[in-house]
Amino acid sequence: MHRLLLPCLTLGLAPLVPAQDVAPLVAGELPSLVRFYKELHANPELSLHEEETARRIAGELRQAGCTVTEKMGGHGVVGVLANGTGPVLLVRTDLDALPVREQTGLPYASTKTGKDDFGREVPVMHACGHDIHMTCLIGTARTIARLKDHWQGTIVFIGQPAEERILGARLMLKAGLYSKLPKPDKALALHVSADLPHGSVGIMEGHAMANVDTLEILVRGVGAHGSMPDLGKDPILLASQIVVALQSIVSREIKPGDPAVVTVGSIHGGTKANIIPDEVRLQLTLRSYKAETRDKLIASIQRITRNLAEAAGMPEEKMPEVTVTEERTSSLYNEPALTSQVRQTLETAFGADRVVHVLPTMGAEDFAEFGRTEEKVPICLFRLGTQPPARVADAKVRGVTLPSLHSPLFYPVPEPTIQTGVIAMTRVVLDQLKRS
Repeated sequence: MHRLLLPCLTLGLAPLVPAQDVAPLVAGELPSLVRFYKELHANPELSLHEEETARRIAGELRQAGCTVTEKMGGHGVVGVLANGTGPVLLVRTDLDALPVREQTGLPYASTKTGKDDFGREVPVMHACGHDIHMTCLIGTARTIARLKDHWQGTIVFIGQPAEERILGARLMLKAGLYSKLPKPDKALALHVSADLPHGSVGIMEGHAMANVDTLEILVRGVGAHGSMPDLGKDPILLASQIVVALQSIVSREIKPGDPAVVTVGSIHGGTKANIIPDEVRLQLTLRSYKAETRDKLIASIQRITRNLAEAAGMPEEKMPEVTVTEERTSSLYNEPALTSQVRQTLETAFGADRVVHVLPTMGAEDFAEFGRTEEKVPICLFRLGTQPPARVADAKVRGVTLPSLHSPLFYPVPEPTIQTGVIAMTRVVLDQLKRS
């Protein structure tokens, strides 16, 4: 059993903890939550391989009183906590970690490795705070279950796999999340921030994160000896020209002020210095907010790669192949009315000075997909501070950047981060499911 600060309530008596004062309950859970977080941090699992992580989340949700469904869309977990008639609220966490070798030096640092989709052994780290997200979700489930006299409706707690591959939300939806289980009226999530002080939260209305598309380009050529380039068609030279030319799309084809990013993150080709290979492979990510900008980026890449291949004299059967992969998601749009309500709740909970207006980023979050179905569920994701306030202030004074998310050096301060996250999400849930 989890240790609770307060004794069990007696049937028929008023609750010992007012609905708007969840801090004592959270304080009672904090030691076990911090232990839970450190265990998650030390035992990360890659996207689509979150079997043990999902098992632990399912067990915690059952212990909190939820009816649990497992293996929804892979390793997806759903815990339903019903408390009479009322709205249905979805609260989501992600489960997966990254192929990053941790360099924090923490006593609970990950030393785990795992096999990627190509069978390669890679290091694994929770470098994006999903371990904090999971801990806050479990803390919220425990706390809200103790406050049933103060809310009515249904909470659908989601443990979503493969967020780092921006696949998991669509996998869960395809598996019947909205048809087999209570369909949400609204959806909430939080995400850690690498540059906000712990004890604070960040929020913004409207576009908060970008569309992202992952593209693969197969650049074909004709192999030859390095001493006889005239007998071949060099795909390395062509791929290099493509990489450079793609950088002109944002600066010359996208309207100034319309955010867009084209990043070539991987280029692989050739085996030896004196061999012209017959192919080179590129991997790209594209970022945008508008659907029309998204389409334009893809069309421009297809046009540029083909035209450069034609200029290089490649025959039709050697034209580059541009593939848009399944690793893509739509922009995350914080529905303004819901986000305004969440902001008011957070300001009441922490004070307006600890609720920070944050700017949109070009990062991606497939939490967006929960609001992109035909139901058009309003969604809101807010940010959670993780760093010592003095460290954040010093970095601003010195003009340096703190280790970012996905860095092998990123880590949150557990106790205050988790405490703030659980209080924040619990207060928002209570306000959204007020008793009438």
